[in-house]
Amino acid sequence: MGPVAPDATLIRNLVNLYAERLDDGDFDGVAALFAHATFGSSRRASPLTGTEEVRRVYDNVMLYDGRPRTKHVLTNHQITWQGDQASCRCSFTVLQAAPDVPLQIILVGRYEDRLARTPSGWEFRSRVIHVDFTGDLTHHQPT
Repeated sequence: MGPVAPDATLIRNLVNLYAERLDDGDFDGVAALFAHATFGSSRRASPLTGTEEVRRVYDNVMLYDGRPRTKHVLTNHQITWQGDQASCRCSFTVLQAAPDVPLQIILVGRYEDRLARTPSGWEFRSRVIHVDFTGDLTHHQPT
């Protein structure tokens, strides 16, 4: 079965769900998205695997009333298929408005995802994050 428009929408929705959960401070929910996937960064030597390893990435994110006060903006989704497998690349811009700090861009980069169609829907199989530019991260995550 070839890809159809609903598949593209479902894949974009899954990729966007990651950003939504991050912005809501739902780090357990973020990690759950990668239960059957690897999670890496072009800055990290080896990828993380599974929910517990991915969850630890967010242990030091600074929260303000339970949220990181961020907004992820995802653009330029490029989706390709091969049977029940897909890849999606997109760009991200992360804005933050922490208390006493003006709204600012703190990160810009790209996500490269591999996904699989399962009986329960599309799932992540891998994510690689490429950070292209960083702004002031002092109110987001300690160094």
